[in-house]
Amino acid sequence: MYVAVKGGERAIDAAHDWLAEQRRGDTTVPELDVAQIREQMTLAVNRVMAEGSLYDPDLAALAIKQARGDLIEAIFLIRAYRTTLPRFGTSRPLDTGAMDCMRRISATFKDAPGGQVLGPTFDYTHRLLDFKLAADGEDGASASAAVEPPETAPARVPHITGFLGRDGLIEQEPASDEAPPDLTRTPLELPTTRALRLQALARGDEGFLLGLAYSTQRGYARNHAFVGELRIGTVPVEMEIPELGFTVELGEITLTECETVNQFTGSKTEPAQFTRGYGLSFGQTERKAIAVALVDRALRWRELGEDDQGAPAQDEEFVLSHADNIQATGFLEHIKLPHYVDFQSELELVRKLRRQATQATETEAAQ
Repeated sequence: MYVAVKGGERAIDAAHDWLAEQRRGDTTVPELDVAQIREQMTLAVNRVMAEGSLYDPDLAALAIKQARGDLIEAIFLIRAYRTTLPRFGTSRPLDTGAMDCMRRISATFKDAPGGQVLGPTFDYTHRLLDFKLAADGEDGASASAAVEPPETAPARVPHITGFLGRDGLIEQEPASDEAPPDLTRTPLELPTTRALRLQALARGDEGFLLGLAYSTQRGYARNHAFVGELRIGTVPVEMEIPELGFTVELGEITLTECETVNQFTGSKTEPAQFTRGYGLSFGQTERKAIAVALVDRALRWRELGEDDQGAPAQDEEFVLSHADNIQATGFLEHIKLPHYVDFQSELELVRKLRRQATQATETEAAQ
């Protein structure tokens, strides 16, 4: 039970004013604008878009600025704004095979068909602070990149798992024309379908999914995976316009896609073969996409006829009920709100129990 705080409205207004002052910081330091955040904090922007379920770099950058860099608060802002937007239609399924890749790697084949493209990555950087960035002006790496742009992959790059599938070495996933349910409009009911699970994981908290994915690599779920392919690039978004009778390209979005190749010794219903884990996310969010793919594969134990190892990542209810950071934040942070009546009743109960225990002890001593 909540009770009103005396003078609450004035206190809340003052808190909002103070929050705005703290957000701005030292007024002698130039203020960050939305364009700077969008262009120079792209990985933070990408995470907010992915977990906020809204692809709009400008709005994500604005949310980050308003939230003082608190990404979960920014995600909350984006989701709240998203609910106000009208829905005009549904785009066609994205063809990631037509992705214009700026990064595309495979840990399973050195000479991958279509080539390996390292792209912009921290993988080979030294984890040392670059104090050049603290100085005014561009650093050397930025200047050289501007002079000599990196090579890009061919316009159409085949998926690695397609070559394994051609030889029957990996499970075949049947195509379906049935539209998947929309998690933002349909409440999550368990057990659920893989399509709905993947939606929940794509919106899930990166840190939570990272921990679960790491647990599968440490043996919880016996889920040994290889990154069959990780690709990042732009994909056209198309929509069929009934009045026109043809498909119109609305624009392009940047995606990260990960397909894992997992060991599978077979079951009563399936032969020995490789199986798949899949992750897809807005922007360059490769840690998130890999984690989603690992958790996706762990959750598929039942449909593949595997034994339940009792691992957290295999528990659909546990994973999907706790992956959403907005739900988790709301439930966690509500306990800092006034609970005076609840606590007073608990306090009275504890005092009563202590009195009863003291009386019982005194009675025993008297006897």
